[in-house]
Amino acid sequence: MNKNMTYPGYHQDKHGVTTLGRIVLDAWLFGFLPETEDCAGWQLGQMQVLADRIEAEWDKYGNLPSRLPPDLRERHTALYQAATERARKKGWDPELGDED
Repeated sequence: MNKNMTYPGYHQDKHGVTTLGRIVLDAWLFGFLPETEDCAGWQLGQMQVLADRIEAEWDKYGNLPSRLPPDLRERHTALYQAATERARKKGWDPELGDED
């Protein structure tokens, strides 16, 4: 993958629940980024650094939303519910397979 490639940003993402889109959502969840920052124009290396930070944070909770403290669990639910609704409006179908 070309390291000079950039992410278009969550708001310009194909549907927002892509791998990079979920990194942005989780960065918002954990307070690593303000919700005004959607990573538009970030190089993939920058996204990887953020992903590593998020992975370390998720590890504290066994990578399970159910293990988040109540305030973070509620925030996770709200962020991902909004993201899912937005993605569906953009044509995302969670039932499609990898080839679709």
